[in-house]
Amino acid sequence: MNELIEYLRQFVTTQRFELLNSRLERRTRYCTVLLEDIFQPQNASAVLRTCDCFGIQDVHIIENKNAYRINRDVVLGSAQWLQLYRYNKQKTNNTPAALQELRSRGYRIVATLPREEGVSVHNFDMNKGPFVLCFGSERPGLSKGLLSSADEYLYIPMVGFTESLNISVAVAICLQNLQWKLQNSQLDWHLTKSEKEIILLDWMKKSIKSSDLIINEYYKRNPGING
Repeated sequence: MNELIEYLRQFVTTQRFELLNSRLERRTRYCTVLLEDIFQPQNASAVLRTCDCFGIQDVHIIENKNAYRINRDVVLGSAQWLQLYRYNKQKTNNTPAALQELRSRGYRIVATLPREEGVSVHNFDMNKGPFVLCFGSERPGLSKGLLSSADEYLYIPMVGFTESLNISVAVAICLQNLQWKLQNSQLDWHLTKSEKEIILLDWMKKSIKSSDLIINEYYKRNPGING
């Protein structure tokens, strides 16, 4: 893989290659985001922009009653830099499969709530291990099944009359707070070398016009290298 990356470097500018690498150094999978049954395309797209802005590499999307639709005018291309995992094999309840998959990856399930239950975002313990922040739609919120299965509960302190925030705003507040704490901690929150290579190759493909043709030609010239 590293050989292919070096080969593709001639098709991007030095500035572009350095930019991709600098963004990779701030990317993390220690914290990830799960969205359950979001049906508003504008909010769904704004969340992806927020995740990219704060260095979240993976977004897990549960589609129960509603398909996850992206508004391209809002997302502004940010989705291409993220890894999206969709859970939609069942007709009505894909939440258990999503939680099982995340737990198998070592994540603790953290459900976000609009009221003061659990721990404040300011006091969340980062040291207990990787975590997934779970968000639902503004009105229905997270499902009862997810709430009952969560390991921990998180809320954003508020002092007004309104009980809940728009999901994209809630995600932004949580990630800004937690990512600042994470990046200023002693935790090993960075991607592994192997993860960086895989993501860098993917980003380079998306940055190079006709990258598939270029890569096919590379393998033709180097038949002993596996794709």
